Amino acid sequence: MKIIKRRFEMIVVDKEKYKMAIYEAKKEVHVQIIGFIKPALVEDYLKDLQETGAKVQKNAYTFVVDATQQSPLPSKISTDLGQTLMFYASLGFKDIFIVNPTSKIAYVQVRNALEGVNFPGTVVDNVSQLPMR
Repeated sequence: MKIIKRRFEMIVVDKEKYKMAIYEAKKEVHVQIIGFIKPALVEDYLKDLQETGAKVQKNAYTFVVDATQQSPLPSKISTDLGQTLMFYASLGFKDIFIVNPTSKIAYVQVRNALEGVNFPGTVVDNVSQLPMR
């Protein structure tokens, strides 16, 4: 696992389709989705996510999923998006924020997935709408 320390941030995962960072000063864990995570990569993604979460006291940290660069998902994958969002909710973080994709199709897919589940987090349209910490 590649670890790069920066001012108030530690990149813990830097892969082609996703990145994960811990912002200790803000007490946030960020996941950035780039494109979409193909089924063959899901196991690695979930493993990296659990390992990243294990590095912090989750009940004191906010979890941010930045889906700004997420691509539209194939229909057979988009049906599982609600389950993925609920998986995020099960991780034990204090708060959860989802940043909507800029792609209109991906935005609608996220919105539709959220309608089908009782998601306890907050959805925002861009990172600048996250509460200041």
